[in-house]
Amino acid sequence: MPERVPYEEGYFTMPDAGPPQLCGTRCRRCGERFYPRRHACARCCEIDVEDVLLSNRGTLYSYTILRATSFGDSTTGANGYAAGQIDLPEGPRVQSVLLGDPGAFRIGMAMEMVLEPAGTDREGRELVMYRFRPVA
Repeated sequence: MPERVPYEEGYFTMPDAGPPQLCGTRCRRCGERFYPRRHACARCCEIDVEDVLLSNRGTLYSYTILRATSFGDSTTGANGYAAGQIDLPEGPRVQSVLLGDPGAFRIGMAMEMVLEPAGTDREGRELVMYRFRPVA
């Protein structure tokens, strides 16, 4: 089995045990949290920020169905695939490809983050990316 690596470093964790988490930032002055990580707070312009781990669960805020077939992975098909925005309990709203039947998504439903294959890099390692799916 090839080594698994994140599609891009610094966006999510890949723990050996337990669920993955998103890597975000928290402003030390106002407490606002952001994803992806930022060097300064967009709310109060403070540059004193710290890295924090964010939830891997949230609520579906909005979504759309995309019917293009050039995405190139298992999320495409005759019914297309969904992309949406998920509100995390800490505050940030995250964009993600959504896994599951595009006709089954509903605003307000509970969603969870999972890691999915996203191709291979030049060294033959399996690239993984986060996606969100409905909580079973």
